[in-house]
Amino acid sequence: MSIFAPMSATRLDIKRLTAAERLQLVEELWDSLSPNDIPVTSAQGAELDRREDLHRANAVRGRPWREVLDDIERRRG
Repeated sequence: MSIFAPMSATRLDIKRLTAAERLQLVEELWDSLSPNDIPVTSAQGAELDRREDLHRANAVRGRPWREVLDDIERRRG
């Protein structure tokens, strides 16, 4: 749930927001985008293709994202 009024209702003075509110705004803006809204350069597209090809060539080396994140959190904890 957003703590921010719709832009059409009021002008948002970003400088007056707390750091936590600015982070929430960034999150809400990011979540409002679809994958088609995010431009990918040709170099980024080539890298994504390269990584996908590498994964397909040896799919058993991959790990589920949740498992990787759990490992990172354990190391930081």
